[in-house]
Amino acid sequence: MAFDSLHRGTTTETAMESETATEKPQNLSFVLEAPFKVKYEERPIPKLESPHDVLVRIDWTGICGSDVHYYTEGRIGAFVLTSPMVLGHESSGTIHSVGSSVTSLSPGDRVALEPGVPCRRCPRCKAGTYNLCLHMAFASTPPYDGTLAKYYALPEDFCYKLPDHVTLEEGALVEPTAVAVHIVRQAAVKPGNTVVVFGAGPVGLLCAGVSAAFGAKRVVVVDIQEKRLAFAQGWVKGAKTNTFLPGKDATAEENAARLISENSLGDGADVVIDASGAAPSVATGIEALRTGGTYVQGGMGRPEIPFPILKVCVKEVTVKGSFRYGSGDYKLAVELVAAGKVDVKGLVTGKVGFGEAEKAFETVRGGEGIKTLIEGVKD
Repeated sequence: MAFDSLHRGTTTETAMESETATEKPQNLSFVLEAPFKVKYEERPIPKLESPHDVLVRIDWTGICGSDVHYYTEGRIGAFVLTSPMVLGHESSGTIHSVGSSVTSLSPGDRVALEPGVPCRRCPRCKAGTYNLCLHMAFASTPPYDGTLAKYYALPEDFCYKLPDHVTLEEGALVEPTAVAVHIVRQAAVKPGNTVVVFGAGPVGLLCAGVSAAFGAKRVVVVDIQEKRLAFAQGWVKGAKTNTFLPGKDATAEENAARLISENSLGDGADVVIDASGAAPSVATGIEALRTGGTYVQGGMGRPEIPFPILKVCVKEVTVKGSFRYGSGDYKLAVELVAAGKVDVKGLVTGKVGFGEAEKAFETVRGGEGIKTLIEGVKD
């Protein structure tokens, strides 16, 4: 695929295409203009820039925390909204048309979309860690448009065919499941491990579910919202699942000691995953690890926070970050969903039509429910 085709989704190009298109735009899109300022806009149907590309008609899209952050702040770190951008990246859809060199997909196939296309040429891509590509074109990350549109174009190898018994709604949840798969693989969770997950939002719950699928014997989910802990208790399959509500006024050491004691974790957990990004969770998580344990940071919070570096040293803790998903993560996510080992359907607490997308964003911003889905554009 030509490198230039990676930039098919930039908002600048979309504007240029709108000005030069000779056909009437037929791609209704949900566009963010500025924080809290959104609109529906007809845009041109994306062109297949490569013979290996496919055009997907979007059926369902989940709302991610990053989408909400752009909606409210207009930026995440160095990624800043400077021109109108289509939101959304957790999507499933139906193949509408295919390029002349496509061999694995046909019109009518139902797929989950992996929404980030790397350059395929840089050292990180060639090493197999394409999620770290500095030239990544990722949906709904400035300057690239997202998937909350009628149609979206992708290379065929970034579309994963869904088994017949997997619904398109479940297909939209493959993306956050792949995020969790990558986090759990970073943690090297193996059968018999004890795992503590901080944050009972969608990604945290999925990390707990994937850890159980990987053979963890005990999973402890930590959150400050009791209703989310109650949900987690009945949702995770395949492992003994406990929950823990930290004390509001307790120190990290005090919360960690109680967490270990109440959940029979011996001298600490084998693995701690933070999916919250909250500084108290990070500190408590390091405290709750056994010596030689593994800590993975999956949640994004403030750019800088206090960090218990002395404990990391004396415990000889392995500390890793986790960013999006890499080679094999999407494929495994589809397999886990298809096998029923991770109940993504059970995470869906709300569905709205495309015309109610803004309402859905406000619902998620308000912390209501677990996962909200937006249906695709209807004819």
